[in-house]
Amino acid sequence: MIRICFVCLGNICRSPMAEFIMKDQVKKINLENKYYITSRATSYEEIENDMYIYAKEKLNEKNIPYTKHISKRLEKKDYDKYDYFICMEDSNIKNALKIFKEDSQNKIIKLLDKDIDDPWYTGNFEKTFNDLIEGIDNLIIKLNNKS
Repeated sequence: MIRICFVCLGNICRSPMAEFIMKDQVKKINLENKYYITSRATSYEEIENDMYIYAKEKLNEKNIPYTKHISKRLEKKDYDKYDYFICMEDSNIKNALKIFKEDSQNKIIKLLDKDIDDPWYTGNFEKTFNDLIEGIDNLIIKLNNKS
């Protein structure tokens, strides 16, 4: 089983959207049993908060199912629990490295070659959703080619 943890600043917009998009994508191709998918924050700002209402609205609009979400922060012990930490932007990588102290197994990567804008600040959930779809589609192809 491939264990994936999506990472963003607060774990209320980008990373939970990515989590539920990927869960939906792998289910559609009958690979949901191959993956364990979750998400985390690098900050304490939104801990225990639900996914942001506009993130839910975007998932609803795109017919992406989701469940109750509770924001959680990355912890040092998480490093051994997951195969990949998929970050949304360079600052997430930097903050994840502060939490883990190192990345000796090269588990921390960025979803796209560019930063994925935080819609909490931009208000543009459509752009963020499209970037997440692009990155997740590429990630699934890459991971399935490895196995």
